[in-house]
Amino acid sequence: MDLSNRLPRSFYARDTTVVARELLGCYLIHLVDGVLRVGRIVEVEAYLGPHDLAAHSSKGLTARTRVLFGAPGHAYVYFVYGVHWCMNIVTEPPGHAAAVLLRALEPVHNILGRTCGPALLCQSMGIDGRLNGHDMTSDDFYLAAVAGEALPEIIARPRVGVAYAGSWAELPLRFYLKGNPFVSLP
Repeated sequence: MDLSNRLPRSFYARDTTVVARELLGCYLIHLVDGVLRVGRIVEVEAYLGPHDLAAHSSKGLTARTRVLFGAPGHAYVYFVYGVHWCMNIVTEPPGHAAAVLLRALEPVHNILGRTCGPALLCQSMGIDGRLNGHDMTSDDFYLAAVAGEALPEIIARPRVGVAYAGSWAELPLRFYLKGNPFVSLP
């Protein structure tokens, strides 16, 4: 397992749906209290910016969404339902406020607990609000590409839990690796 092929900022500064699809198969690496945790991304959702009614940025620039409006390649970690942490990675140029939600991981190394679903993913990887705004090109929390590995077919489906967003809820902006047993909702 080669974890040295860290994704550069330029990877994130592109079209959100392209970044979302290309994150599939990448490793999420987090050094937590001296323990290296590694998971392979198998499911994501794209959120396209303030015009996307399912995106947090559709409410505009707030203290909570400030990271989304910032530079690409930073973690947007937020609390939902007063119980769970979820994590997105900011994409596109500053001000665009688009991001990719990490929905599921395949455990690779030192993963604690289940990883199928954004809250379980964060819990198993030791991700919480302290990582909001974290630079994903850092040494202790980053993403790395997998060199030379062929991926299975990528499936596109509507996002989960965003029915309030009207027609935006039906767009096929959830991407996952076909047949992977760690996908949250096949």
